[in-house]
Amino acid sequence: MKTDLEIAHSTTLKNIDEVAATMQIPTDELEHYGKYIAKLPLHLMKEQKGKLILVTAITATRAGIGKTTVSIGLALGLNKIGRRAVVALREPSLGPCFGMKGGAAGGGYAQVLPMEKINLHFTGDFHAITSAHNMIAALLDNYLYQHEAEGFGLKEILWRRVLDVNDRSLRSIVTGLGPATNGITQQAGFDITPASELMAILCLANDEADLRRRVENILLGYTYEGKPFTVKDLGAAGSVMVLLKDAIQPNLVQTTENTPAIVHGGPFANIAHGCNSIFATKMALANSEYTITEAGFGADLGAEKFYNILCRKSGLQPDLTVIVATAQGLKMHGGVDLDKIKEPNMDGLRTGLANLDRHVQNLRGFGQSVVVVFNRFATDTDEEMALLRQHCEEDLGLPFVINNAFALGGEGAVEMAHVVEQAIQNNPSAPLQFTYNDDDNIRTKIEKVAKTIYGADGIDIAPAAMKRIKLAEEHGMSQFPVCIAKTQFSFSGDAKKYGVATGFRLQIKDVVLNAGAEMIVAIAGDILRMPGLPKVPQANHIDFVDGEIVGLS
Repeated sequence: MKTDLEIAHSTTLKNIDEVAATMQIPTDELEHYGKYIAKLPLHLMKEQKGKLILVTAITATRAGIGKTTVSIGLALGLNKIGRRAVVALREPSLGPCFGMKGGAAGGGYAQVLPMEKINLHFTGDFHAITSAHNMIAALLDNYLYQHEAEGFGLKEILWRRVLDVNDRSLRSIVTGLGPATNGITQQAGFDITPASELMAILCLANDEADLRRRVENILLGYTYEGKPFTVKDLGAAGSVMVLLKDAIQPNLVQTTENTPAIVHGGPFANIAHGCNSIFATKMALANSEYTITEAGFGADLGAEKFYNILCRKSGLQPDLTVIVATAQGLKMHGGVDLDKIKEPNMDGLRTGLANLDRHVQNLRGFGQSVVVVFNRFATDTDEEMALLRQHCEEDLGLPFVINNAFALGGEGAVEMAHVVEQAIQNNPSAPLQFTYNDDDNIRTKIEKVAKTIYGADGIDIAPAAMKRIKLAEEHGMSQFPVCIAKTQFSFSGDAKKYGVATGFRLQIKDVVLNAGAEMIVAIAGDILRMPGLPKVPQANHIDFVDGEIVGLS
């Protein structure tokens, strides 16, 4: 089997004009970034007539689940059977690409291309967000420095800096050391760019005017009189809009079979809301029969936030949700050691099914029609697949299909495409039923997600976090949805509690007020908004040899 990079290099790409034509988008509407990438103007988000399919998964494992491969594969399969399908995905972050996992553009014969450009600098969207975010920080520090003599100051500064590199040493720093001309000495820190509130704003805005309104409302801190100080007060919204003017336009690329793919935005689902932009999804829906989009990590994170945050604010309604499972992942959740999950273990697989069942229960609670897709690996046995099929079809009453797009491309996803289309036609999802109401208080919203989705017995909120919640409610943020940042490896806040965690209380140690993104971010357990690097980062394996990138897969 060829590597992802070898498959990507062996694919003959079509000019992006030809790809756009399959979406009935004329060439003169495109803003070209070379021959194979283009940005799409926002006015192409006309009436959305297509069907929307969300792809989510069981709880994440370090071995991977393959949601992106399934998402791309489903688009390939639908196009293979004559349907006009577009996949809408998030942009990869440089942090994971050079940290734990390498590239994030699908796998095998189900990839989005050009893979190296998508995984690296792409069209500069991440850099624009990083620059705009840090410009706000610089302007804020300058404002404090220039107005200090007038008695102006902030009792609490809420705005941190961001960088799209995993750098644990920047989590907590001190700025302004040295002479007075270096600024005011104060504690500061960095998050990773996908955790930036600007990233969330870019992905949640409905149009350019809404983007500006949200940017102006970003809360930077509180004055000594207890008054909120925002980007509008700083006078920086216009400059931010200038830096984001190109980044707000979705990016059009293609798959390994030259079908359209829109890749835009990149919040992580464990520390942010984990969905690509509303711009991208609506663009795809307006120009296709089927739009396939993906929400990050397991359904307790990405899918929950897709429904409770993105759909609540955008009006989007999925016609179907696909949940991806792997035998290896289920065995790990069934108590099998990570180094043995490739070995046959029917008992471990049976025990691990409880994790799938809990996710399915949650998805049905949202009113979703569900299809289970089994992402097949070479080590999986026929006996394991038979057990999964029997459990899904007989015990859960759900359609079950095996995805072979990794090895066979669209041809290996034809059955999946038929099963998904039949499910939409015969049993479409009901209107969304949200986990909480807009008028619930913030604590109640967090508690409802913790109890209903995670299975927690309750929540404990640290005093500092409770103080932030009270500030949010005092300043009109009670109506905001909540975005819980927690480990992707467990229903609980403990990354080592695999399967279905029970008998725990969710510990909320901090709260971040995203007044511009209009959501309350609750930090649970030991989750960090700036990841660290492993002992041997993926960066050690990436190189540029004889004019070719190697190791990016």
